[in-house]
Amino acid sequence: MATIEQSETTDPKSSEKFAFSPSVIIASQPQSVAAEALRTLRGVIMTQHVQAGRRALAICSPSAGTGCTFIAANLAVAMSQAGVNTLLIDANLRSPGMSEYIRGPKSNVGLVELLRDETLPLSEGVQLVQDNLSVLHAGNVDDDGIQNLGGQAFQNLIGTCLREYDLTVIDTPAANRFSDCRRIASVTRYALVVACRERSYVNDVKQLVNELQFENTAVIGTFLNDF
Repeated sequence: MATIEQSETTDPKSSEKFAFSPSVIIASQPQSVAAEALRTLRGVIMTQHVQAGRRALAICSPSAGTGCTFIAANLAVAMSQAGVNTLLIDANLRSPGMSEYIRGPKSNVGLVELLRDETLPLSEGVQLVQDNLSVLHAGNVDDDGIQNLGGQAFQNLIGTCLREYDLTVIDTPAANRFSDCRRIASVTRYALVVACRERSYVNDVKQLVNELQFENTAVIGTFLNDF
């Protein structure tokens, strides 16, 4: 198991601290080439997305193994470091992986539970990781939870996130296996497509962009994950 690095924040609901895995390179290797590339991405999103009043961004990929979760986690941390009050949501209910990047006290309430019971406030599932960074893990995934991604409950939840955070970054499943990515992005209305050198095919990336645009989602760009 990889070594983890302690953050400075303790979740108010628990005495445990959160920790970043070394894969959150924006924190563990801030002087690296990869971290610099992520800061460049942050700058683009800051000027062309956040400062334009856009508050949600789905991170999408055409296939598994491109590093979609890696980019979502690192981008959220990078935005928080720049003073943007950021919420990171693990909406990859097919294969949740955000807990491998941001580890800490386990919550009994995650995205699935909030979608199942709309009487629960967002604060029941959201956990403060550090200044300007909160996370909403997937929760206890089941088939009903996955289906709820396409329902009114998810739209209502995202609406609440838009009101409470400067930016909501959402990790999604691979688009070539599930329709979840497109459903999520149709709610956020904005998406960043992640491709990976030697793993992603140009035609697959183009197809995903076209499919997202067909669903009236604005694709703000494509990030080539070389790390």
